[in-house]
Amino acid sequence: MPVSLVPDRVLRHYTDVTPRLLGELGVKLLLCDLDYTLAPRSVSAPDGALRAWLDRCREAGVTVAILSNNRSPRRVEAFCGALGIWYVGHAGKPSVKGFRRAMEQAGAVPEETAMLGDKLLTDVLGARRSGVKALMVEPLGGPAGTWNRVLHALQEPFKQIAKRRNEEK
Repeated sequence: MPVSLVPDRVLRHYTDVTPRLLGELGVKLLLCDLDYTLAPRSVSAPDGALRAWLDRCREAGVTVAILSNNRSPRRVEAFCGALGIWYVGHAGKPSVKGFRRAMEQAGAVPEETAMLGDKLLTDVLGARRSGVKALMVEPLGGPAGTWNRVLHALQEPFKQIAKRRNEEK
């Protein structure tokens, strides 16, 4: 079965994912990548803006959790602990296993779940393979290193398709 690499939405920043947007999409569970999505990898603790955004999501009845491929649980545990949210680590994105574990833990189904991330080949592809909505943001702090700059340049055509589709709606 073919799987599209085009995200459902492309946004500038995680704060553009508003409770209103999530409500329009029917999202009750928002899975988020951590590194470069909610914070640059060099940032070890959540800031006030992230805490305020998370509070707005909670007030709207949306559960937010981290779905991370990060190999070191220390960073993810510390970050999530400071926010009071849970996470699924070693998710293996784009594999569906981490997505399924997260949805099972939250008692959610794919139709009411979205994935927020900055990478096409992990976050968006994993979301598509799992049947959840794919929300993509620009990497916080910019793509770090040559390889990430190349990856993000290759993502651009798919992001443009998503933007055009949403303008037509």
